[in-house]
Amino acid sequence: AMLVHLNGYLNSKLAPDENYARELQELMTVGKGPDSLYTEQDVQTAARVLTGWRIDGNTYTSYLDTSAHDTGSKTFSAFYNNTTIGNTGAQEVSDLVNMIFNTTETARFIIRKLYKWFVYYTIDDTTETDVIAPLAELLRSNNFEIKPVLSALLKSEHFFDPLNQACYIKSPYDIIVGTLREFNVSIPPYTDYVNGYPVFSSVYDKAAEMQQVLFQPPDVSGWPAYYQEPMHYELWVNSNSLPKRADFTDGLVQDRMLDLRGFAGFSSNPADPDQLVADVTGLLLRYPLSLTSRNWVKNKFLLNNSNDNTVWTTAWNANNNAVIDPALSELFKFIMNLPEYHLC
Repeated sequence: AMLVHLNGYLNSKLAPDENYARELQELMTVGKGPDSLYTEQDVQTAARVLTGWRIDGNTYTSYLDTSAHDTGSKTFSAFYNNTTIGNTGAQEVSDLVNMIFNTTETARFIIRKLYKWFVYYTIDDTTETDVIAPLAELLRSNNFEIKPVLSALLKSEHFFDPLNQACYIKSPYDIIVGTLREFNVSIPPYTDYVNGYPVFSSVYDKAAEMQQVLFQPPDVSGWPAYYQEPMHYELWVNSNSLPKRADFTDGLVQDRMLDLRGFAGFSSNPADPDQLVADVTGLLLRYPLSLTSRNWVKNKFLLNNSNDNTVWTTAWNANNNAVIDPALSELFKFIMNLPEYHLC
């Protein structure tokens, strides 16, 4: 797939194509950080290493066409310790990857990617020193196994710091898949083609409407929200995409795809409107509503603007569907349209 996407299958000793070599370093391993000091000559030299790789159209596997491969010695810059990769055929690719991964910057680049994905897109000097550098060393000491690094990051005090919560906007797939999982919506297994494909197609289409078409990023860098400074995740929300998000969550409620009564039952005391609103918003929102806001929501949707808690308590205890169902429908639609619901 990468040979196709980055023109690698066209790379020949007679006409080296630098695309794969450039993106391998810039987008996938070393990056463009302050300590990424590889040179343009390194890109050209890496392109020579990658010459001759072709695709077998019958088996969809890659192979090295030695007649199109540059067999000369390839010497890299001081950034790569002046490493020379010799005429070892297919082994040269492994030598190239090992050379790149032997740099400190590759580990830090990968850790920055993980940090921006799971924590926050801004990395200041303190975070670079106290979080990125130690995790990069952990990554290298574990032979670039990701699991130990994620375990350390996701269990750290830094990850649970309130300053690092609700600090970026959910992507379309965060909204769609997150909502379905939050409400335990049953999804057919992917092997159930008859029932599964309509669901998967719907998810794909809804995300596309929100401007994230799966497998179709706008360019090789991916979707701008994941990397474009200074806005990053703010790019997910605009006058076109925001109404589509509301349409999606409203539609789930209106089409009765969500078990709202069951979700309300997660409250420690759903008959108490104060407790119900506190528990539901606590589960759905990464950023808590103020007491004033919770009281407004309670009175608006559960008490019919009566300021009388017994209105809801009586209806719940009597299992009065005529009151409970429309109240919960409007309550959940409202909550999932709050700005706080779009924060992760």
